[in-house]
Amino acid sequence: MIFREVEDRDLIAKARRGDVEGYNLLVSRWEKRIFNYLLRLVRNREDAMDLSQDVFLKAYQNLPKLDDPGKFSGWLFRIAHNEAFSLLRRRKPDGELDPDRGVAEAGGRLLPMELSLAVESALRRLSDDQREAVLLKVYQGFKFEEMAEILGCPVSTVKSRLYTALDAMKATLEPVMLRGES
Repeated sequence: MIFREVEDRDLIAKARRGDVEGYNLLVSRWEKRIFNYLLRLVRNREDAMDLSQDVFLKAYQNLPKLDDPGKFSGWLFRIAHNEAFSLLRRRKPDGELDPDRGVAEAGGRLLPMELSLAVESALRRLSDDQREAVLLKVYQGFKFEEMAEILGCPVSTVKSRLYTALDAMKATLEPVMLRGES
């Protein structure tokens, strides 16, 4: 990971000097993680693609404002967070998605795809804040302090959201897992 951070720092330095290829390499390194994060937040492929483009455009425009290149990943995810929640706030009056859509019942053992669908359904049942805490910790591997920076809230709030979300997911997934064992 340290080697990768050095590489990111080099690419950031190149991009700051106007080297578009350096920035393109940085984008190619991070675009999949950002897209997957946004997809799980906004739950729409086209919106996630559009937001990903917006995130990387804003990151490029604001790269000179990044104080510490070592914190690039948190900074980039903060931009993604802001873009996603702007979209979610605009979309809120349209109503929520059906949290049960996509849940598969299995006769016998759960297959990996069925388990994946059950987890996605459990994620959809969480509040936006709780879902984001799970995505940042479990799927992206951020530390609590980094998550607090990305989310703009205290570490204690991040922990509370995460543990509440994990408890809710456990309660949602337990019956599915028990059905899978029968």
